[in-house]
Amino acid sequence: MKALLQRVSKASVTVDGNVVGEIGGGLCVFLGVVHNDTEKDLEWLAEKIVNLRIFEDAEGKMNRSLLDEGGEMLVVSQFTLCGDCKKGRRPSWAGAAEPAFANDMYEKFVDFIKIKNIKTATGVFQAHMLVDICNDGPVTLMVDSKE
Repeated sequence: MKALLQRVSKASVTVDGNVVGEIGGGLCVFLGVVHNDTEKDLEWLAEKIVNLRIFEDAEGKMNRSLLDEGGEMLVVSQFTLCGDCKKGRRPSWAGAAEPAFANDMYEKFVDFIKIKNIKTATGVFQAHMLVDICNDGPVTLMVDSKE
């Protein structure tokens, strides 16, 4: 399971002209599910993300987590994170999970985050989405449960 994290001061996602999810300060997480992901990958990734110390403390050092900050999370499904660009000019999607499995894992990930009492918003699985992000820092990180 792969996640691209962006620390944000605000973020929203729009589908068909309607805002379907929005948050204030926190993290925008683009989530990609690969075919061999397990619930162990999901739990590891979720724990890593909510506890990652990427928010500044009073001294300006990245010492605080999303949980410490009481921040919010916008989770957007993004199968393109699973693209393999090693060969040729067109990415291969062979590693990406089938939609039914990916959606199930995506929903379980969101549920796991909500259990942590984090205000969570989402996009719409398999929809064409417009994501508006105000990256704070900027801080952008890639986290992969397999690495």
